[in-house]
Amino acid sequence: MSKITVFGAGKVGSTLTQLLSYKNLGNIILFNRTLEKAQGIVLDLLESCSIENFDGRITATNDFKDTKNSDVIIITAGLPRKKGMSREELLNQNAQIVKTITEESVRHSKNAFYIIVTNPLDAMAYVAYKFGKLKREKVAGMAGTLDTSRFNYFISNELKVPVSQVKSLVLGTHGDTMVPIISQTTVGGKPLEKLLSSDKIDEIVERTRNAGAEIIKYLKDSAFYAPASAVVQLVESLLQDKHEMLPCSVYLKGEYGIKDVFLGVPAILGKKGIEKIVELKLDKNEKYELDKSADTVKAALMQLEL
Repeated sequence: MSKITVFGAGKVGSTLTQLLSYKNLGNIILFNRTLEKAQGIVLDLLESCSIENFDGRITATNDFKDTKNSDVIIITAGLPRKKGMSREELLNQNAQIVKTITEESVRHSKNAFYIIVTNPLDAMAYVAYKFGKLKREKVAGMAGTLDTSRFNYFISNELKVPVSQVKSLVLGTHGDTMVPIISQTTVGGKPLEKLLSSDKIDEIVERTRNAGAEIIKYLKDSAFYAPASAVVQLVESLLQDKHEMLPCSVYLKGEYGIKDVFLGVPAILGKKGIEKIVELKLDKNEKYELDKSADTVKAALMQLEL
């Protein structure tokens, strides 16, 4: 059975552990610096195993040795984004956390695939890649799956159609310069541009870019249900060898004319990790926006103090 380690028992980490358990995706290790918190979450979940019909193989720990031979390592640990705080403000504090986790965990799991959730996500994926000395096929940021799901929901809500009819992709950074690809967006097979005015589309794009901040406004805390679901989608494609094309933050080496940066693009995920980066044909404006998005991530990397 596959082994999945979740670093961080906050709201994203605990919700993610719950979803992974309910889907019976593998043996799960919930790692948290404060062991008692992880123990409480795990015990609470185990007490639901007969109701939810999962095998109950969840372990709480604060010892890196217990993560040995993980197939997938998910890093959610870090300081949360609060109201009025940009993702970039989190940069150096969370970079140190991700660096430590990656350096320690890679000693025990040489072949694990790393999924980064900690914000600012694209920069944190770079930190894990660099300090874990990982192959680029073995690390991705969750971003695009979440942003695409949010975009899909806002479109379906506006048009009053089932969300299953909406097909879209959101690329670029997980932040204010993300790039919803309108040329690839359809509803029931029809181009979005034939169903909504350009002003309404712009309004939905802007709401998607600010979706995280909108939730913080209400919760006074970061989102956790949708981010956890987005990670599960990636894990399923990896462990079940689905070869799904999913938007996620990956290290680019010239794809889309962009180098040396993690950025959200479509990728095929299977048991070997990132099997292929898919290069879509973008219109002139979309390519411009994607380049601008890459520049935003590069600027953040310049601020790293590691």
